[in-house]
Amino acid sequence: MIRSEGTRGTAVTALGILAVAAAYYAAGQIGLLRQVTVHGARVTPLWPPTGIALSALLYLGLRIWPGIALGSLLVVATVTGPVNLATPGIVAGNTLAPVCAYLMLRQAGFRKELDRLRDGVVLVFLGAMAGMLISASMGTTMLAVTGRLPFGQFWPVWAAWWAGDAMGVLIVTPVLLVMRRARLPRRTDRWAEATALAVVCVVLGLVATRSSLSMLYVTFPVLIWAALRFQLAGSAPCALVLSVLAIIAGSEKVGPFTGHTILEVMLNLTILNGSMALTALLLASIVSEGMNIRHRIEQACEELAEVVEHLAPGRSATAWPPRHRHKRDGH
Repeated sequence: MIRSEGTRGTAVTALGILAVAAAYYAAGQIGLLRQVTVHGARVTPLWPPTGIALSALLYLGLRIWPGIALGSLLVVATVTGPVNLATPGIVAGNTLAPVCAYLMLRQAGFRKELDRLRDGVVLVFLGAMAGMLISASMGTTMLAVTGRLPFGQFWPVWAAWWAGDAMGVLIVTPVLLVMRRARLPRRTDRWAEATALAVVCVVLGLVATRSSLSMLYVTFPVLIWAALRFQLAGSAPCALVLSVLAIIAGSEKVGPFTGHTILEVMLNLTILNGSMALTALLLASIVSEGMNIRHRIEQACEELAEVVEHLAPGRSATAWPPRHRHKRDGH
């Protein structure tokens, strides 16, 4: 029996590793559709595999890290061709970055529900900004050491690499975390509002990213609407849609990105995607935390009413506290 359970656990782990590797590779192929070349190095404004890797670690634990390494190896082989001297360092960086981000999040008491402001803050600063320093540093260093990147172009490539990996965590991870616990709205008016939000998000996203009038700022009211009414279940998908539309426009150099260099487009996309992700994530966390506090207060009031009713059976709980009389009895 023990051997059977152990064998079953090993098989489940192996399937999890293969599933993570497949998801990482598929996400990498999607990310490569909008890759740009910065001083000979291929980078993307949004690298979805980092979000896939961190989410997998948060759900399945450290035992699935070989799936991240395998998926990264397959993606790197797709980009650079046969395995070369830079491949081991790049794969190691792509694996260590989400692993270290996961360990830092766990140490900080991160909760996958993202229903507290502190969870949003640690995901931004530890999971995305700090954790992805590893992949960018190791990958760019290996390119420079092996002669595939001039040392004089190190920092522009490093910045683009780090930004793409960080955006993958900020944009993709919240969507994957909320998908597991999202519940479909039961009320008809909520469905109507959700549909209206989706339509407005796509239409305004297309207008903002395709117009030459620099209207990117009109996307933020949509994110605020989504966060206030649907919390992370609404703001995270909206941020993903708006980010993808902006990346497509930036790679095609249309709308507000017309006439800019690749580095300028990357910088603009990084600032825009980062601002949208922060707005969607932190505002949704604040709203969720406020709603949870209100729910706990209401629950405490109900429990207190039950206690009062139990202590004073003849008195209705709704009559608590007693009204103060302005006149004494007999007057």
